[in-house]
Amino acid sequence: MRALAGIAAVIAVTLLTGCASGVKLSEAGRKASASAVPSPGPQPDPAARAAALVAGFSDEDLVGQVLMPFAYGDDATTVSAGAAKANRAYAGVDTPAAMVDTYRLGGLILMNQSAGDPTASTNKTSNLTSPAQVRTLTDGLQRATAKLRPSAPLLIGTDQEYGAVNRLREGITQLPSALALGAAGDPALTRAAWAAAGTDLHSIGINVDFAPVADVVGQGGGVIGSRSFGSDPKPVSDQVAAAVHGLRDAGVASALKHFPGHGHTTGDSHTQLPVLSQSGDALATGDLPPFTAGIGAGAELVMSGHLDVRAIDPGVPASFSSKVLIDLLRGQLGFKGVVVSDAMNMAPAQQYPPGEAAVRALVAGNDLLLMPPDLAAAQRGLLDGVRGGQLPKARLVEAATRVLTLRLSLAEHPQPDMAGVNGAERVAVAAKVTAAAVTVLRGGCQGALVRGPVTVTSSAGRDQQRAWLADALRQRHVAISSSGGTEVRLVGYGDDSSDLGGGAAVTVAMDLPFLLRDAKSPVLLSTYSSTSASMTALAAVLTGAVPAPGRSPVEVAGLPRSACTP
Repeated sequence: MRALAGIAAVIAVTLLTGCASGVKLSEAGRKASASAVPSPGPQPDPAARAAALVAGFSDEDLVGQVLMPFAYGDDATTVSAGAAKANRAYAGVDTPAAMVDTYRLGGLILMNQSAGDPTASTNKTSNLTSPAQVRTLTDGLQRATAKLRPSAPLLIGTDQEYGAVNRLREGITQLPSALALGAAGDPALTRAAWAAAGTDLHSIGINVDFAPVADVVGQGGGVIGSRSFGSDPKPVSDQVAAAVHGLRDAGVASALKHFPGHGHTTGDSHTQLPVLSQSGDALATGDLPPFTAGIGAGAELVMSGHLDVRAIDPGVPASFSSKVLIDLLRGQLGFKGVVVSDAMNMAPAQQYPPGEAAVRALVAGNDLLLMPPDLAAAQRGLLDGVRGGQLPKARLVEAATRVLTLRLSLAEHPQPDMAGVNGAERVAVAAKVTAAAVTVLRGGCQGALVRGPVTVTSSAGRDQQRAWLADALRQRHVAISSSGGTEVRLVGYGDDSSDLGGGAAVTVAMDLPFLLRDAKSPVLLSTYSSTSASMTALAAVLTGAVPAPGRSPVEVAGLPRSACTP
């Protein structure tokens, strides 16, 4: 990869050559343009077809392509009175299907407001509750899209990273966190796991996953934490590429995030503008390699981060910087796909009114605007911008062409049926990589690490994990006691040293392992995740049924990467 020394001096904006100027169509003419869609038989490649179609788009059609809002309601056409009211305030329509039709959308994001999610502050609604519900919703959204021309799948995305950021936690194949995959250290297994989980996503109608996280974390994990595969750029790169390949195997588009790297900052871009103080050379060697690897693996999207990259464009969020998105991402890294902004309702993007923010983000090099805080205002701003000259028409055409190219490309991947969702074969692949992550950082490597009776304890809010582990131990014929037994202490996301307890024989970190540096227990383990499969795998190690094969993908002061593996 080309070094970034002196990158702060790179020129600001160079617009790429756009497609032909759009010809405005009437609504009737637009919906009657089915003849523009090639008949069955040999098809032109998606990029060529998209360019030809976009050449006939009105301004409204162009603007619709570059918007990816959220919507209220768990069905496309039938929503509660409260959801209809919220949709009217946001977009002037009652239902998600009406939003697709009215704004001629290129995409829609689905979300969930789950407890403990570090991204929850910008999630305004919940419309993922079960696989069957999601499939009904996405089918309805695609029917609404099919009434528009050109006929191409709507981009339906969500943030299914697994681990801490995990929008649908029940009824579909669950992977462990990215950090757990890093601990397992087997890219082939990572690919298989993401292919299994991605096939479930595709089956329920999700065709864009805002994953994998390509951030390399620094000491302490920063704000990204276990959402990252680790702290070493090379193995992180291998894991990112494997995840991208797995999603592509499943027919799901992946989005690398958060460009050019959120891992070495403690600031949360949901509420502030984090500063990346690394030099250009440090960015090139420490942060960019996983993005380069993901692009090489065929990632369809890259998400721009709301990050102040001091070595490139100081004071300007990367999501609004052409130096970052055009000169670096496209010019130096050679990315040809869709650049999607991080959520436009996050604090750094809301320094501008919604319409102005939309224009600025497009001009800077984003192609798809995620979650504008006011959809109607964002649309008006873009239309006014292109008609008033603040948003060059060629830039809008270019962005719309990229988005439509992706939509047409996804049409080449038939949607799997629901029969295999959460099926035994896919669950087994996820369980295998989950078990491969379990790491002993202190303690024995042969035989049982606990003997009954065992008491499982934790800080508040982990009743489910305690129950899962207790049940898994019982299945291995370990007696479980409510008190007084050999204590196994579970700690996880949000805990600190005060949650370690005093006399546990075993302390297990279910998220970042850094807290273990303060633990006094003679046995320390990490699962990096708190899924049912993680607790099952932990029980197998605790009882000596299997060794712990994992190695910590981050350095924990005073402890080895593994006490048991070289």
